[in-house]
Parts: sequence; C-alpha cells; structure tokens
Amino acid sequence: MKIIAFGASYSKQSINKQFAAHATQHFAHAEIEVLDLNDYPLPLFTVDVEAEKGHPQVIDRFLAKIAEADLLIISMSEHNGSYTAAFKNLLDWTSRKKMKLFQEKKVLLISTSPGPRGGAGSISAAKIRFPIHGADIIADFSLPSFEQNFNRESGIVHPELKEKFLDVIESVKQVIL
Repeated sequence: MKIIAFGASYSKQSINKQFAAHATQHFAHAEIEVLDLNDYPLPLFTVDVEAEKGHPQVIDRFLAKIAEADLLIISMSEHNGSYTAAFKNLLDWTSRKKMKLFQEKKVLLISTSPGPRGGAGSISAAKIRFPIHGADIIADFSLPSFEQNFNRESGIVHPELKEKFLDVIESVKQVIL
C-alpha cells in the first residue's frame, strides 16, 4: 500500500504539511511519501496563459504522484473560509489536463489552522468540490488551534481530539486494509 500525503499549502512552514506527515505515521506498514507543493510551481492559471504556454510539465508529475497512491492524505490549509488561492491554482491547472485529477483514489481529508475552526471551511469546500474531480473521500478530521493542540514530537496533545483523530484513522484502515 502506498500513501501520498501533502499539505494543501505552498507555505514553507506549513502546519498542514506537518499534520499530513503526522497522519502518515499511523500507517505502519505502508510506503509513505509526503509531497511538498513547492516542488510543483505554476503560473497563475488563465485561459490566455494556457493558450500561450500550454500545460506546465509539473502537472504531469503531480498527476503521476496521485496515480501511485492507494490512499491520499490531504491536509487542507485555509484562507478566508476556503482552500488557498495557490492550491486552487494547482487544481485549476491539473483539472484542465485531467478533470478527474484525484483518479478515484481514497482520500483522508484533514485540516488544521491556528484558529478555533481548524480549517473547517476548507474541508467543507473540498468535500463539495473534490468528488467532482474523482476523490473518494472516506473520512475527514479538523484539528483546531494547532499551536495549542499539536506537538511535533507527540502529535495531538488534547486527549478528546486525539481520541477522535485515532478513531478516524481506524475507520480509514477498515476501508483500505
């Protein structure tokens, strides 16, 4: 089993990339790869840029990584109640090449943020949009107040949130194993 995980953020210090990497640690016998979206730079999508320059090759590399996965773990960052413009740009470019960009892969959708909603808006937006692009979302989890509830060494420190997260992980294992 191969798991591809990433934080849906281009921030070099992305807490969502950290959270996605943490989630992979709960799948002991899987082959794990954590992507950095900074390895997939793209110009701002417009139909004019697409007509002038075509599709950047990084789209093919991103689609190839998705194709390798048995499970995608995507940790959604949030700006103003939805996923970030940079991540939306990746979706825009990639879906122009392959509409079902998630390729019917099973998806664990997670999120976190510094605030009390934990990126819940970006998860809500993704739950509506991603299935249109071929995502089979099998579970989701939102971690509020990242700095208070997460420790790099031990993971989620809030007992109730940790228990809920581990329940979500177990439900995912029941589906994919």
